Amino acid sequence: MAVAKLVETVNTDIAAKDRSAIAQGLGRYFAATYELLLSTQLVHWNLKGSTFYSIHKLTDGQYNALFATVDELAERMRALGSFVPAEGANKEFSVAAQISGKDISAMIEELAKMHEEGARTARELASTADDADDIVTNDMLVDCIKFHEKAIWMLRASNG
Repeated sequence: MAVAKLVETVNTDIAAKDRSAIAQGLGRYFAATYELLLSTQLVHWNLKGSTFYSIHKLTDGQYNALFATVDELAERMRALGSFVPAEGANKEFSVAAQISGKDISAMIEELAKMHEEGARTARELASTADDADDIVTNDMLVDCIKFHEKAIWMLRASNG
């Protein structure tokens, strides 16, 4: 695993190499979460059909929760002594834009699959944080896993 360059010294009994590895993982998860946020907003805005209102409301809650998560991830990277990665921001939007224009069922399934990937990534990173005794990051990621798993259920249940 590549490691993030630490820009600040933080002495909270998490070894620098562990802080760096966790920050690197958080950076990857941050980018994927931001892509999911954008994709969810595009689905929210581009829906039409008989299930419009219920999916519109569902995705509204999800993209607001994802925005809060992105902010929390960024703040955690800074607390670990790393900058928040800016590279790839245009890629996230271009990938997210590919979800638009599909039929509603396909868009919802695409979001569910993105949440599945988010849950797997968060679970792997939570294990890394746990091994480094970074209980703050681990706890944050456990909440992320719960959110993704509920979102998968809600999206697929709404997709009839």
